[in-house]
Amino acid sequence: MLARNTALFIIAVATVTYFFPSLCTWVKGTNQIIILGLIMLSMGMTLSINDYKNLLSRPLDMLIGTCAQFLIMPFIAITLAKLFNLSDGLTLGLVLVGCCPGGVASNIMSYLCKGDVAFSVGMTTCSTLIAPVATPLLVNALVGEKIDLDLLSMFNFMLIVTIIPVAIGSFLNIIFHKHQVFSDIREIMPGVAVICFACIVGGVMAVHGQKFIESGFLDFLFVYLHIILLVIF
Repeated sequence: MLARNTALFIIAVATVTYFFPSLCTWVKGTNQIIILGLIMLSMGMTLSINDYKNLLSRPLDMLIGTCAQFLIMPFIAITLAKLFNLSDGLTLGLVLVGCCPGGVASNIMSYLCKGDVAFSVGMTTCSTLIAPVATPLLVNALVGEKIDLDLLSMFNFMLIVTIIPVAIGSFLNIIFHKHQVFSDIREIMPGVAVICFACIVGGVMAVHGQKFIESGFLDFLFVYLHIILLVIF
C-alpha cells in the first residue's frame, strides 16, 4: 500500500512535519546516513547475480546514461533560466541542481517503480565519480561561477550510503533467496523504503520548511518544470 501511494504518503509527512517540525528534527547526521543506508539495503535485497551480469554487459548504456545526465539536465536548466529571464540566484540554483550527479532518490524511485535498480545504482556511482570534475566545469561554463567539490568526501559518502548497503543486500539475496523467511522480509522492504524516504523528506521540511514557503511559488514551478522536461527527454 505504501509503495503504491508513495507520493501521497510523502506529501502527507512533509505537510505534518512543516507544522510539527519536532517530529523529524532527529533526521540528521548519523541518523540520516543510517536511514539512507537502510533504503539502499532494501534495494540490494532485490538484486541477484544475473542483475550484475546484465549490468556489466551494458557499458555503452552506462556511458550514454552518464553523458545524458551531464548534458541534458544542465542544458535544460540553463534554457529555462534564459527563457524566463530568471534571477541570478535562481539561475545558479537551477543549473547547480542540473549539474549534480544522481542521488539516492533516483535509486528509490527506480526501486519503487520496479525499474532497473542495478542500472540506477550503477548510474549513481558513475555520475558521482565524475561529478567532482564535471559539475564545477559545467557550472562555470553555464553561469560563470566557480565551485569546489571534495572528491574524497563524496566517494566516502557514496561508499557508506550506497555501495556497502547494496552489496550487503545483494549478498543476502544471493545466499538466502530460496528461504521463506528472507522472502517474507524482502516483501515488506518497499514499505520500509517508503517510510525511510518520508523520514528524509520530513527531516528536510523540519529544518528548511519555512525557507521553502518564503522562496515563493515560482521557484517551485521552475524546479517542477525542470523535472517534467527531464522525464520527457
